[in-house]
Amino acid sequence: MPTLFSARALPAALVLAGALLLSPAAAAQTGGILPLVSVGEKWPQAQESYEIRVSPQNAGRPLGLEVYSPGFNLADYVDGRRGDGYFGDELYKKNEPFETTFTLTGPGGTVTERRYGLGREHTWEGLFAGGLPAGTYTLKVTSRGDGKNSFALRVAAPFVLETSDFSVNARSTDAEPLLAARLNVTADWVGKTLNLLNYDVDGPQEAELWAVQPGGARVNLTPSDNGKTATDSFAITPALVGEWGMYIRVLPTTKQYSNAIRYSFRLGEQAVRASVGGFTLPDTVKIANQLLVEVVDPQGRPIPGASYTLVGDTVVRPVLPAGYLPVSSVLVTGTGNMVSPTEVRYQPGFTKVRFVARAPEGQLQVDAVALYGGQRLPLSGVPFEVAGRTLTTPATVPLAPGDYPVTPTPIPGSTVTPPLPGRVSDGAAGRVTIEYRVRTDLTLVTAPDILNVCDVTQLTALAKTDFPYRLPGRLNLTLPTGWTSDYPLEVAGEFSAAQPLRLKVPVRVCRTDTAEATLDPAALRVTGQARVRNPGGANVTRTVEGGARASLQKSVEAAAQGYQVTLVLTVDSTLENVRLTDPLPTGGAQPAVRGPLQVQGPSLANTNPRFEGDAIVLTRVIPGTYTLTYTLFTDQPADRVVTPPDLVW
Repeated sequence: MPTLFSARALPAALVLAGALLLSPAAAAQTGGILPLVSVGEKWPQAQESYEIRVSPQNAGRPLGLEVYSPGFNLADYVDGRRGDGYFGDELYKKNEPFETTFTLTGPGGTVTERRYGLGREHTWEGLFAGGLPAGTYTLKVTSRGDGKNSFALRVAAPFVLETSDFSVNARSTDAEPLLAARLNVTADWVGKTLNLLNYDVDGPQEAELWAVQPGGARVNLTPSDNGKTATDSFAITPALVGEWGMYIRVLPTTKQYSNAIRYSFRLGEQAVRASVGGFTLPDTVKIANQLLVEVVDPQGRPIPGASYTLVGDTVVRPVLPAGYLPVSSVLVTGTGNMVSPTEVRYQPGFTKVRFVARAPEGQLQVDAVALYGGQRLPLSGVPFEVAGRTLTTPATVPLAPGDYPVTPTPIPGSTVTPPLPGRVSDGAAGRVTIEYRVRTDLTLVTAPDILNVCDVTQLTALAKTDFPYRLPGRLNLTLPTGWTSDYPLEVAGEFSAAQPLRLKVPVRVCRTDTAEATLDPAALRVTGQARVRNPGGANVTRTVEGGARASLQKSVEAAAQGYQVTLVLTVDSTLENVRLTDPLPTGGAQPAVRGPLQVQGPSLANTNPRFEGDAIVLTRVIPGTYTLTYTLFTDQPADRVVTPPDLVW
């Protein structure tokens, strides 16, 4: 994806600006005005290489990679003559070709590549101004020909240029020391050896080199001889942790206009990187030919990961992240024309182009319903997760096209199966409905269920659920012949985990028979029996929607000592932890006491009965009938010993 600026020619005033570039005031940044250099022949380093690391948080930020004097200036030094504004270019064979290539590559391949030849002025060039995806990018500079090309590089904050091996061109026109690099010595280097290498200084009469250690101490470095390498080694201690500055100054005794020197940094044998480059553009200098490109969304916000590419020197196209769709192109400043939303043709100069694109986007509508008695009741405020976000129903979620699993939140008193993923298309809405199948149960208690002829008993029908949302319900009580009541046998209302629906009716019973309670629309039904006289009793039946049905009958008979209590449990499914609530009668001079419990039932059941307060817990029962008996000791009269039982699991 080559992305470039171009600058073909600068006004004559820029030659003076190039001279201003050499002033000591510009030397504050890393590298200052110190030229980097690419040597065409007879140099151990075939190409200069610099790394730029783009972190995820800085992805898409403008790189601002710029270069001063990328081409060879024939007015610098040819045939032994040094021109005004000398920057260090040297050609050793007159009228022979010389070219320098700048190539920026990254994880996706080549980002930009520019080739520069011979000219007669120093120019400012923008190599790449756009944003880049996260990753490590390498700028390589290669020259061909018998000579050397000096240049200076910089990138926009917070990016830096780093290298472990690079070349600089120290000039005799620089009276002040120049900062070549900054090396960050970290705490994990303590106990290791740092080696600072320099190559081809041509002896101590040419230049002096030194390092400024943390705390400001200056340590002179050994200047290398012609064609040789000098190494200075340092054992790293905690006091040496921090930033080291590498400086060079050409001495008055030099015999050269400029001197190409190579630096290398090693921790033991391992190459370590230092930051290089950076310069301050003089206020009087403007980049003559500059291309600024914005790639934004319809709201004008930069698109992360977007960039652009040049085709030749007059056509620019956007590079969009995967899935983005072009909307329009605008030539904000400059001369040219918009060919399409993805292409602008422009004439070199100061040019600003804006491309507008949008992410493909659709919607996913998510709602929830309760499946209850053949009805689909809408549920609001139910949490769910989609695309890493937690929302509540009903919700419309803007999403890029694709398939999105929806994870429902369990609701007590119901079962839920994760729905199929929702499919989102560009410009369209998908839909997902989360279905909660509600569990409800109905009980009918007849207390007492053994009474004298035409005595009154109490029938209590109770609709219950653990579901927290309100459900509509209608309780009906059907009485057999011989049973009468002056009270309504029907009640309608809503019930939930917080509030059951109850129908309580006094009934006159003149014969042994069975009443029936129904819950609509759940279509649950239970029965309750009453017998005309034996000493007393009560019963309860429980049905769970879509599940088990169980009934419990309780009878109390007078015994020689106390009362004989019999509980008969009938179930049609295997149940775990069945709780038979059998309250003891209260009142009297002495508290009521139970005798030993006897249990009879199917041999394969694992009842393991135990008392928990007023409850008898059966660990596991299988379909069949279970008879539980015990003796009740109490001083209460017979009409007060019968307490209504209950049944849960």
